[in-house]
Amino acid sequence: MKILVTDDDRNIRQGLVDLLESEGYAVTAAGDGAEALRLVKRDQPDLVLLDIMMPGMDGYTVCREIRRDDETLPVIFISARSEEVDRVLGLELGADDYIQKPFGTREVIARIRAVMRRVNASTSGNDAQQDFEMGDLRISPGGLRATRGDQVMELGPRDIRILALLHRETGRVVSRDRLLNECWGREFVASSRTVDQHVSRLRKLIEVDPSDPAIIRTVHGAGYRYDP
Repeated sequence: MKILVTDDDRNIRQGLVDLLESEGYAVTAAGDGAEALRLVKRDQPDLVLLDIMMPGMDGYTVCREIRRDDETLPVIFISARSEEVDRVLGLELGADDYIQKPFGTREVIARIRAVMRRVNASTSGNDAQQDFEMGDLRISPGGLRATRGDQVMELGPRDIRILALLHRETGRVVSRDRLLNECWGREFVASSRTVDQHVSRLRKLIEVDPSDPAIIRTVHGAGYRYDP
């Protein structure tokens, strides 16, 4: 999933880029409205995070221009403007959500996942979004979540890619190198330790007993395997 981050504050912009990349999203960034529109046309992102107060072309204008060409591209405003009229205007222009600065990192991720669940629900039917089961766990790629009975676990895109790969290769060992290539991307500079750390975090989310995992099993010296 590709996200475009637009903010004229370099620190906020880079912080959002780092946060989203750590969650497995592919991210591009723009420092002003004109650049944002160029990147929307060039990269065709799946979602846009858009600051309002920017020099030259503000976020409201960018949103209007996006909506002229695409009525479905999800847009989330991120702004220090806290008046109700600002939030209402942003939503009336076609934004899908509005996050007020200063914001918490988990709030940003939760809002993105909520917006994308709504988008995926409205465009369901794509085979790539079909749910699948691993043991007593039901994974919903379109909803970025897994469920076990009444328990709901919120997952990131990279979590989904890891589980989907292990599910496709049921009974076979998936090496750390393959996980890196397919779930992080060949251009991502990382090590096998990166995979181990992410799997450890994922186990804490989805396993009944992370110390004795039933979904993601370690094959020492080789990688990971899912056995039904």
